[in-house]
Amino acid sequence: MKKIIKAFRRMKWRNRKNANRSKMNAGFSFVETLAVLAVSAILASQVGAAAFRMVQRARVSAACTQIESFKAALQSYYIDCGAFPTGEQGLRALWEKPDVYPVPAAWSGPYTEKKIPADPWGNEYVYRRKGEVYPEDAPESAPFIILSFGSDGIAGGEKDGIDIVSWQ
Repeated sequence: MKKIIKAFRRMKWRNRKNANRSKMNAGFSFVETLAVLAVSAILASQVGAAAFRMVQRARVSAACTQIESFKAALQSYYIDCGAFPTGEQGLRALWEKPDVYPVPAAWSGPYTEKKIPADPWGNEYVYRRKGEVYPEDAPESAPFIILSFGSDGIAGGEKDGIDIVSWQ
């Protein structure tokens, strides 16, 4: 009988001890929750900044690729028509036959697969041919130039607003 009473007392003590432990481990404290939220916010901001930089790089890369495809299409246009489109005709001449003087009789386009898009920032590409006003850093010997003014949409700029040009 004494053995049973001792065993009962030990079991009661263990249950009381476990009950206290489970109360202490019932949940997170307010401070612990704030710490987790702060760490999560810091990590999220770093990921967001890295994603923004990647998007900007992708836009610059897309603009460079589009300018290179326009250069190839302009060469095909030149072979067929004997001259590059005028600045007034612009890059649209690669997609549809120009109706502005001089209208090329031998135009056999379209020279691009799709209509000429805006640059990745939503601005029109700037096209000039030799004899028209070139930017001061453009080589005078280039038969034409194509440029995108970047994210700021104005000539010049640094970092995200840098101009993407066909001669570099």
